[in-house]
Amino acid sequence: MKIEFAPLNIPLRRRLQTAAVLQWVFSFLALAQCCLAAFVLLVLSDWWIVALLYAGWLWLDWDTPTSGGRRSRWVRSWSIWEYFKDYFPITLIKTVDLDPKKNYIFGFHPHGLVSSCKSSLSYLVSRPEGGNVAVIAVGGAPEALDARPGALTLQVLNRKGFIKLALKHGAQLVPVFSFGENELFDQMENPNGSPLRTLQNRLQSIMGVALPIFHARGVFQYSFGLMPYRKSIHTVVGRPISVAQTPSPSSEDIENLHKVYLQSLTDLFEQHKHTYSYSKEQHLTFI
Repeated sequence: MKIEFAPLNIPLRRRLQTAAVLQWVFSFLALAQCCLAAFVLLVLSDWWIVALLYAGWLWLDWDTPTSGGRRSRWVRSWSIWEYFKDYFPITLIKTVDLDPKKNYIFGFHPHGLVSSCKSSLSYLVSRPEGGNVAVIAVGGAPEALDARPGALTLQVLNRKGFIKLALKHGAQLVPVFSFGENELFDQMENPNGSPLRTLQNRLQSIMGVALPIFHARGVFQYSFGLMPYRKSIHTVVGRPISVAQTPSPSSEDIENLHKVYLQSLTDLFEQHKHTYSYSKEQHLTFI
């Protein structure tokens, strides 16, 4: 395999963009393992009291992720996120203005990596003051195993939990499609029924997390590695679907709203696909 190395005269800003994405790749793949290893080392060392204090704080703070989290304006203001955005770059396109007095559930497509916590979502969309958005990667872990360039197959036909949640709390449903999302990584071929896919499905059922074998480019060369490709991403936020609060929605209520959502998602894709270099022959496939 011929290796294509990155040129030496790359501008500093592009190097900072690469560094910003590199820290994200490290955080996603290895930060948890490193933190766990550090905790074990502290327990086994003379600094065990630090591990004990951390464990106590973890116990006291256990419900924070399901209660709105802990937003930090200082962290959100870091320049690293601007560099991260500009690496691809990522653009957010809103089609309509949203009412800040209402709560929303954004159905994000394509693919996801982890499951969503129902209690966390319920906390956000049940706030009476409004102004909250819960973003759900509807396809979840299984869809990630089909995420590769050109893929437009969405696992959504049997995904109705977010529909029930929207009805229960009266949250407005918003379809969101991220054009270019599946172009960031290649993935080893794993068709249904193959040994690799069977193993991935088995591990997913045990761990609850998909384990796609993905690859793209490296830090100093463009031929292989775990860094995503520099491909533009255009995330389009669709028009909200009005949802009347139904504390105990019936199966028929859920089914009807689900059909409306699928049609809205289809319309969103069809209206914008030509703008972002998709052909007229390309359509969403729901499974």
